[in-house]
Amino acid sequence: MGVSSGGPGTGLLDRRVERGTVDRVLDQARAGSSAVLVVRGEPGIGKTVVLDYAVSRASASDLRVVRAAGVESELELAYAALHQLCAPLFISRRMDELPRPQRDALAVAFGLREGPVPDRFLVGLAVLGLLAAAAEDQPLACVVDDAQWLDRASMQCLVFAARRLLAEPIALIFAVRGPGGDPELAALPGLTLTGLGSADAATLLASAVGGRLDAEVRDRIVAETRGNPLALLQLPRGLGPARLAGGFWLPDSRPLANRIEDSFLRQFQSLPRQTQQLLLAAAAEPTGSMRLLWRAGELQDIPADAVAPAEAAGLVELGARVHFAHPLVRSAVYQAASAGERREAHRVLAEATDPEADPDRRAWHRAHAAVGPDAEVADELERSAGRAQARGGLAAAAAFLERAAALTPDLAQRGERRLAAAQAKIQAGAFDAAVQLLGMAEAAPLDDFQRARVDLLHAQLAFVANRGSDAPHLLMSAAKRLEPIAVGLARETYLDALNAALFSGRLATPGGTPQDVATAARAAPRPPDPPRAPDLLLDGLAARFGQGYAAGLPLLRRALRAFDRETSAEEDLRWLWMACIAAVDLWDEARWDTLSGRHLHLTRDAGALSELPLALSQRIYLLLFAGELTAAASLVEEMHVVTEATGTRMTPYGDVCLAAFGGREGGISDLATATKEEAMQRGEGIGIGLTDWSTALHDNGLGHYENAMAAAESACAYLADVSASATWSLVELVEAATRCGLPERATDAVRRLAEYTGATGTDWALGVEARSRALVSDGETADRLYREAIERLGLTRMRVDLARAHLVYGEWLRREQRRTDARDQLRVAYERFTDMGMEGFAGRARRELQAIGETVRKRTVDTLADLTAQEAQIVKLARDGRTNQEIGGQLFISPRTVEWHLGNVFAKLGISSRKDLR
Repeated sequence: MGVSSGGPGTGLLDRRVERGTVDRVLDQARAGSSAVLVVRGEPGIGKTVVLDYAVSRASASDLRVVRAAGVESELELAYAALHQLCAPLFISRRMDELPRPQRDALAVAFGLREGPVPDRFLVGLAVLGLLAAAAEDQPLACVVDDAQWLDRASMQCLVFAARRLLAEPIALIFAVRGPGGDPELAALPGLTLTGLGSADAATLLASAVGGRLDAEVRDRIVAETRGNPLALLQLPRGLGPARLAGGFWLPDSRPLANRIEDSFLRQFQSLPRQTQQLLLAAAAEPTGSMRLLWRAGELQDIPADAVAPAEAAGLVELGARVHFAHPLVRSAVYQAASAGERREAHRVLAEATDPEADPDRRAWHRAHAAVGPDAEVADELERSAGRAQARGGLAAAAAFLERAAALTPDLAQRGERRLAAAQAKIQAGAFDAAVQLLGMAEAAPLDDFQRARVDLLHAQLAFVANRGSDAPHLLMSAAKRLEPIAVGLARETYLDALNAALFSGRLATPGGTPQDVATAARAAPRPPDPPRAPDLLLDGLAARFGQGYAAGLPLLRRALRAFDRETSAEEDLRWLWMACIAAVDLWDEARWDTLSGRHLHLTRDAGALSELPLALSQRIYLLLFAGELTAAASLVEEMHVVTEATGTRMTPYGDVCLAAFGGREGGISDLATATKEEAMQRGEGIGIGLTDWSTALHDNGLGHYENAMAAAESACAYLADVSASATWSLVELVEAATRCGLPERATDAVRRLAEYTGATGTDWALGVEARSRALVSDGETADRLYREAIERLGLTRMRVDLARAHLVYGEWLRREQRRTDARDQLRVAYERFTDMGMEGFAGRARRELQAIGETVRKRTVDTLADLTAQEAQIVKLARDGRTNQEIGGQLFISPRTVEWHLGNVFAKLGISSRKDLR
């Protein structure tokens, strides 16, 4: 601002460090790699000027520039800022190169076509792909001002893209009020602007005053403004010559932003009346449309030249759009108007807005123009909410519905709309606002169905806030209310309650256990004939938890067969998680494999990133039991990528299970402790059992049998949790107790295990049971059981359990002095554990071989260990024939970044092409 020391046209005084930072970001993009920068600072400190400098330098350096700016009044309009930024790129031929799911998601989000509600992170991936594709033609500078006012959907998508940029020639620069302008930007590289130095501040102040300035007044203004450039330019405009020249100026205790805004307000109030009216209309219409401004002026009989005094005062600039000199000018103008004046401005803007081209903005203006309840406007807002929801704009839908409820004259309809708004708020993650809306809705005259929905929404809030807590009980109450009104929804709610109860496990509040939910669900009305797969799943789980394991088996098998062939993609996305749990509970490894693979494939294809962590977790456990630790590690890394990219948090069960199977000495203790603490905080009793089982497995592998027994007893003490980890822990308890010389405890664990494995009768179950019975048997009986275990497990995909059968058989044979037979079994176990990467169990097998005189060399780690986790993922996918675009879509990076990683991989492995990866 003022006379520049940064070069002609930059508008900057000083700022050498800041200019250097911006130059480095742009140079990095121009050189072919990505760079992100968040410029932070208080209002008026010069953020926009720094962005203008970046745009000027980028344009001069042959970078293509796209810009967007957050607008406070558009906070609730989903994807508004993103549309600003991306609209210039739509015409690029590169748009058509995006994978169809991404292209479709972006088109639906921007209202260009109709379709299923897109996952917001799929939209983010599409934005990443669009920016990367555009940058292939020309390096790109994306500049986003006033990021603190970006709508939530745009912010999430842009931060998603910023985190995933790496090898693309793109510079992404934000400006945000700091230091806490938006927590989602906090982790990105930043530049904080401070005030000008004293000399530059005095120079800028003198340019604004244009006359004699008392030295004491100058020093006081410079000190109180802390060198804020906008304050230095604006505050003197409200001071008379006497106070400026004579030093008779009293300090002002109000915040600096308020004083700057007051300065703009004084300038605004000095303008002619019609000029003020035009500026108010411009302030109330965030698009900056000149057409709307002139039309609003015509409707108020205001001539076009009435805007000239505001231009002369430097408050606005008119070009292709109306541009306020600073956001504080807009807020000063809008806040200065009376309520009646603001309503009149919105009224004329609503009348000026095309109802066909922009019905939602017209409805929004009409809502702000309403004096009191207005049924017609409320109906229009409800229709706008439907359109917003169809685009995935949950925050916008909630805002429309909340305003519609406030304008609804009929009390019952008002309650219904508040319920709908609360549901949208929950989906958008605005939980506090949802609680407030639910409280207001409950005060309305609601029917039984609406009361049930209130219970359901309270339960959903409890579940997302704390998965244990009261969620199962609240969901059961909602389901009970729904029974006489909506049988299908009631049964689905019972299934949700079972899901919540399984998560809460031992931490469930009284009345909220799986057994309690099962009892209530079994009394629910029967489903229509023929029942759907979710209905069969509910019946099976209710019987399993309410009547016992054997009673639930036939119903659960029928439900799993229905999921094999009858379900829609929507049902699969919602219920395959629980179907996988049922398959594991039945020891049905084939269906667990099929269903978990389908769930993962479906969530990836649908871009349902919010569901992807659950799908990944089931697949990770399946792969671990199958001995495919490298593939499981790849999915664990993908889980990290998803949660980091989406900003979500998931307890690291995949990490702790992977560490357990890997079996490195000391590799699980701290992780298990942290995981259990997090599970406790989240109310996830299922996670406590899972972590204890993982610890028992890990310590059995290392031969730490006393520790393994303590962890296994802790896990299987809560068989009421009815989680797979509780049953698996009985297996670990048998082995640990046997090795600790406690045969009674081992025999009791076998008896309890057989209640499940004997009833289901699968090869996996009976193989594990035979191995466990062999551990507590002697002589010919033990030998026969060990051989049965190996035979049965050899028919399954569960290579880990098979290798463990070879190991314990070899250990038994050694104790029986059958050294040759022992050597054969132990050698098989050692080779298999080593191939799978299970260091703990491999070490145990190696020690047994050494005890019978075998020389066993530890395997050396191959070159693949030098790769990062992400490089290993990319290698696996590229080896399997995936294209760079397909790999990028799965790992949420651009094809160019995939190519960059492959270049690093080739260098590390000493190869030159993809064909060498095999």
